[in-house]
Amino acid sequence: MDEDSSMVPEHDHNQDSHNHDEGQSMQREEVDGGSMPAFSSPEPTGCQQEGQEQAAAAAAQVVGPRCAPPYSVVDALMDKKEDGPGPRCGHTLTAVPAVGEEGTPGYIGPRLVLFGGATALEGNSGGTGTPTSAAPSAGIRLAGATADVHCYDVLSNKWTRLTPFGEPPTPRAAHVATAVGTMVVIQGGIGPAGLSAEDLHVLDLTQQRPRWHRVVVQGPGPGPRYGHVMALVGQRYLMAIGGNDGKRPLADVWALDTAAKPYEWRKLEPEGEGPPPCMYATASARSDGLLLLCGGRDANSVPLASAYGLAKHRDGRWEWAIAPGVSPSARYQHAAVFVNARLHVSGGALGGGRMVEDASSVAVLDTAAGVWCDTKSVVTSPRTGRYSADAAGGDASVELTRRCRHAAAAVGDLIFIYGGLRGGVLLDGLLVAEDLAAAETTYAASHAAAAAATNSAPGRLPGRYGFSDERNRELSDSAADGAVVLESPVAPPVNGDLHNDISSENAILPGIRRTSKGVEYLVEASAAEAEAISATLAAAKARQVNGEVELPDRDCGGEASPSGTPTFSLMKPDSMGSIGTPAGIRLHHRAVVVAAETGGALGGMARQFSIDQFENEGRRVSYGTPESATAARKLLDRQMSISSVPKKVIAHLLKPRGWKPPVRRQFFLDCNEIADLCDSAERIFSNEPTVLQLKAPIKIFGDLHGQFGDLMRLFDEYGSPSTAGDISYIDYLFLGDYVDRGQHSLETISLLLALKVEYQHNVHLIRGNHEAADINALFGFRIECIERMGERDGIWVWHRINRLFNWLPLAASIEKKILCMHGGIGRSINHVEQIESIQRPITMEAGSIVLMDLLWSDPTENDSVEGLRPNARGPGLVTFGPDRVMEFCNNNDLQLIVRAHECVMDGFERFAQGHLITLFSATNYCGTANNAGAILVLGRDLVVVPKLIHPLPPALSSTESSHPDDTWMQELNANRPATPTRGRPQTANDKGGSLAWM
Repeated sequence: MDEDSSMVPEHDHNQDSHNHDEGQSMQREEVDGGSMPAFSSPEPTGCQQEGQEQAAAAAAQVVGPRCAPPYSVVDALMDKKEDGPGPRCGHTLTAVPAVGEEGTPGYIGPRLVLFGGATALEGNSGGTGTPTSAAPSAGIRLAGATADVHCYDVLSNKWTRLTPFGEPPTPRAAHVATAVGTMVVIQGGIGPAGLSAEDLHVLDLTQQRPRWHRVVVQGPGPGPRYGHVMALVGQRYLMAIGGNDGKRPLADVWALDTAAKPYEWRKLEPEGEGPPPCMYATASARSDGLLLLCGGRDANSVPLASAYGLAKHRDGRWEWAIAPGVSPSARYQHAAVFVNARLHVSGGALGGGRMVEDASSVAVLDTAAGVWCDTKSVVTSPRTGRYSADAAGGDASVELTRRCRHAAAAVGDLIFIYGGLRGGVLLDGLLVAEDLAAAETTYAASHAAAAAATNSAPGRLPGRYGFSDERNRELSDSAADGAVVLESPVAPPVNGDLHNDISSENAILPGIRRTSKGVEYLVEASAAEAEAISATLAAAKARQVNGEVELPDRDCGGEASPSGTPTFSLMKPDSMGSIGTPAGIRLHHRAVVVAAETGGALGGMARQFSIDQFENEGRRVSYGTPESATAARKLLDRQMSISSVPKKVIAHLLKPRGWKPPVRRQFFLDCNEIADLCDSAERIFSNEPTVLQLKAPIKIFGDLHGQFGDLMRLFDEYGSPSTAGDISYIDYLFLGDYVDRGQHSLETISLLLALKVEYQHNVHLIRGNHEAADINALFGFRIECIERMGERDGIWVWHRINRLFNWLPLAASIEKKILCMHGGIGRSINHVEQIESIQRPITMEAGSIVLMDLLWSDPTENDSVEGLRPNARGPGLVTFGPDRVMEFCNNNDLQLIVRAHECVMDGFERFAQGHLITLFSATNYCGTANNAGAILVLGRDLVVVPKLIHPLPPALSSTESSHPDDTWMQELNANRPATPTRGRPQTANDKGGSLAWM
C-alpha cells in the first residue's frame, strides 16, 4: 500500500516536508501501541454488575448515568476458515437490517458486513505473529489490501464469505462505508496503487445473492481521499467529511441526497464552529438526523478530543456545534457507533507509539444528558493515564479494546467490534457489548417487561438479540430536522449497474425488526436518564462548592461559554430558535409525472411537464348521497398487546415495491387486533384539535378509496413514511375517503392507522364523506369486511372502525396559509373558527350544515360560474364559485385551499385562479375513469409541486381487479357507477339516480 507519512510521529519529519512526503508516497499506515496478549471474555466490572442487578429487578428505575459497557469475545461459527475475515485492520463493518418478515420464505436476519482492509503487515505476512522489527514510533507498513466481503449473521452467530455478482471495488483500506437500507455504500480509501477513486460502490444485499453496483454521480465531488468519515444522516443524506487527499488533512463537508436524481455531491458550508482539518476521526448518525463527529488527528499530527454535532435546520441550513461534556481522552483511528442516544467509542491511538488504554479505552457520549462516561463513571476531567493500574494489572476488558484501526457496528442494543491493530500485531475476532442503559430504560418503560424477564437468564435483561427500531426523533413534538426540498423530480430506478438507485425508500424490503421494547420507550428513557444525570451532576457541583470534587463548568452542557461561543445541547435544531416562514405560496410551474409505459426505455421513468399542459385538468368525476346503516354489536374482549399491532401491520403492508394483492382474501388481522389498533389510534385522535395545525414540508394525498396498490405506487415513486424512507424529514397528510369502491379498503385504513400510531406527530388523517357508516355501508367497505372476515366479525369490525371515524379531525391548516379539507366551504363556512368549534366525536346525521358543507360540497364547474348552485350529488348540497373561495381566503388570511372529494382526470385541478386545488390520488377510479392519481408536495419554501402516477395497463392491473372473490365489488361499482368525467357527454346510464353521484 502507498505510504502515509503523516502517520509517522512529528519527530520523524518536519512540517515543511509534510505535504511533500504525503503527495509522493502513501504506503505507510501507522500503528501505535505496544504488544500485549489478548484476553477472552472478561469478568464484568463492578459498574456492569450493578447495572445488571438493577436492570433485572422488577421495579428497576434509571438511577443515573450508565458506565460504558465492557466487551467480551464472540465465539462465532464458520463452515470453513475462508469464511472468517481473519486478522485485518483498516476495514469497515456495517450493520444491515433484516429483509422480509421473520418466519416467512426469503427472510434474512440482521447482518454485519465487513469489507476490505489490510490483511498483513510488510515483512510479516502472517499478521498475528511476531511484530515487524520496525518500532511503532517509526510507523508500520500495511500490505495485503483486499476487496473481499464477509458477512456475520447475528441470529445464527455465523460468518460466511460472500461472492457478489457484478464488478467489485478495487482492494482498499482506510475507506468508508455506511448502510442505506439493505445496501452498503463504499467510498474512498487507499490501495496498492495509491488513492482509490471517488466512485460510490453499492453492495445490494436485498436478494439472497448480493450484487455490486457502481453509482453514477454528476459533477464535482469529494475526490479521492482516505481516513475520512461517511454516514447516512436522517436516512437520506450521505455525508462525507474530512480525511486526507494525499496532500493534507481536510475539513470540507459534502452531502449527496439519495432521494434526488440525478445524484450529485454538494459541498456544504455549515454555520457554527466546526472541527479543524483532520483525518482518522469517526462519525455516526443518530436516528433523528444528528451527525456526531469525534476525535481525529489534525494537520500537526495532534490527536483531538473534541466532538462536534452537525444538524440540518428546517430552513435548509446546516450547522456545527460543539458537543458538551469532557471526553476522557483524545484519540484517532478509533471506532464509534450510536445506540439510541448514546455514542459508543472504542480504542484509538494517541501517537508516539501509544494507545488509548485504562478505563478510557471505552467511552460513551450520552447525547440525551450531555455527558461522557467511561467504564467507571461520568467523566469530569480527562483521564488518560490516571488509571494506569488497569493496564498494568492486565484488566481483560481494557485489554480487549486497546486497539486502533478496528471497526464497529451496532444491531439493536448490541455493539460489535472486529479486528484492528495492537502494537505490530493484526487482530482478528469479534467482540460484543450490550448497552445496558438502553435495555434498562426499555425495561422500565415497558409494562410487560416483568413478565418477559421471568423467561430470561438471571442477571440478564430480555431481548439480548432483540433488534430495536430506533426512533429518537420522537424526542420533540416538532417536525424533524432537515425538512426536504422537493422541487426536483425523484425518478424511480433505471436498470443497470451504472445507474443504481440508492434512495433509502427503495433500498429495503420492509421487514419486521424484532424487539421487546415498547414503542414509546426512547422518549421516556431519554427524559428519565437525562433527569437522573442532571441530578447527579447537580450533586457533584454541590460537592465542588464544598471542595470535594472538581467539576469544570463545561460539564453543565448547553449553556454559552464565557466567550459567548454556544455549546451544543444535541437536541433538535428547532430548539435553537424558530425559523421564519416564507411569505408566499405558489404552485410550481412543472409537475412530476411517472410514465405510464411499463416496459422499454421509458418504463418507470419520471418526467416533468408544464402545469398548463394538462388538458384534462377541468374534467371531474362526481358521485353520490347517503343512506342509513344498521346498529353495532357488543365489544369483544381483547387479550393481546396493543403496541405490537401497528408494527405487525407496517411490516406486513408497507412494501412500496413488493406488495401484491393477497392470494387468499382472508384479512391477515383478526377483530381483536383491529380493535387494539383502533383503540390506539382513537386515543391519539381524541387528543388532536378539530383543525390540525401543521408545518411544511408535507405531502398531501387525496382520495384513495381502497386502492391500496396506488398508495404503494405513490410511496414507491415519491417516498414512503418509514425510517428507511423520508418520515424524518417530511410529514404526510391524507384528506379522507380511505375506504369504499376499491378492493382493499381494509389494507388502506389499517396501514394508515398503524402509521398514525407509530408516527403520530408526522402522519395526519382527516375525515372524508365516506368515513361515515351510512355511506360505507352502501359503497363497499361493509361488504368487504364481511367477505374477508366473516359475517359476525366483519360486521363488528365495520362498526368499530366507523366509531373511530367519528373522532377524525375535520381539517388541517398548514403554516396558517393553506387550509385542507375533504369537501369544501359550501354555503355556510365563512371562517375557520366555525370548523374549529365542531365537537367530536360526531356522526354525520348529528352534524350541522357546516359539517355537510365541509365533507360534501364542491366547486362549481369552472371559474366563470360564481355564487352558489345546486349540487348534482343530491338535494341540500351545493357547489360554490370562485368568488366564495376568494372571499373565504381574504376573511381568513389564507393563500390556498386544498381539497379532495372529486375525481379529476390529471389527479389535480386548479380553481379560482389557483387559490383552490382539487386532489385525487386513486387512479382509474372505479375501473372506468382512466384518470391519473396525484399528490401535492409542499416544500419548506411553500412551493407546491404536483406529482402524478398514471393508471396501470389492464394486463398489469388485472391481478388486483379480477380476483375471483372480487366480483362483489365489480357488481357494486356497476350498479352504482361514478359519473362521467366532466367535459365528456353524459350517457343515459349515468343519469339513473343520485347514488350514481356518490
